[in-house]
Amino acid sequence: MIFTHDAEHALATVVDLINTAPEASGTEQLADLHGLRDFVDRNSFSDVHDLTGQDLARVLALRAKFHAVFQAADVPAAVGLVNEIVGAVRTTPHLTDHDGFDWHVHFFAPGAPMNEHLAADCGMALAYVVAAGELDRLRTCEAPDCSRVLVDLSRNRCRRYCDSRTCGNRMHVAAYRARQREAASSH
Repeated sequence: MIFTHDAEHALATVVDLINTAPEASGTEQLADLHGLRDFVDRNSFSDVHDLTGQDLARVLALRAKFHAVFQAADVPAAVGLVNEIVGAVRTTPHLTDHDGFDWHVHFFAPGAPMNEHLAADCGMALAYVVAAGELDRLRTCEAPDCSRVLVDLSRNRCRRYCDSRTCGNRMHVAAYRARQREAASSH
């Protein structure tokens, strides 16, 4: 494991958030409060209660900032973006053990609005990635018709596709068929 469980969970949450955008998923998955509640439930957030339209608007703005980190041209650009994200919220680091998870750190202040919860915990996870010299692990899927993002947590940094069952499989099948066509045309 490269990062702690809570950092990996926060990174997966960032990926899920970015991939809710229409350019990644085909439709806006956070079009309303129901979509935001589905996102919260899917990512097992703690200490999130009532959600408002203001929460949704702030989360959508934060989603764009997180996506910019994945698209950063270099480390200094990523550092500036991450510092902007975490610097805009109040943080109250505290240890917690909830929902069957061992002790881990939450950075958001208890009772914080949804966007602050995301900015603090997910922003700090991105800060760990950058500080560890691992910015190249934040990627966009290499399938030509996919713009979903991913975090490559594999040991040898070999993950290229957002999902091996969809994009990865399609690309492998396409490469196989291209080799078959090339072999058939050379006979």
